[in-house]
Amino acid sequence: MEIKCENCTFRRAAEKDPRSFKAMLWRWHTKICPGWKAYQKQ
Repeated sequence: MEIKCENCTFRRAAEKDPRSFKAMLWRWHTKICPGWKAYQKQ
């Protein structure tokens, strides 16, 4: 299974501006996303 979090444009936008609304949504998303958890274990 390929994990797409490494190349995710949404993640990159959140990292670019950590105080943005997208960043807030990204942080919320990482709490429930099984793909992100698998990416972190790599």
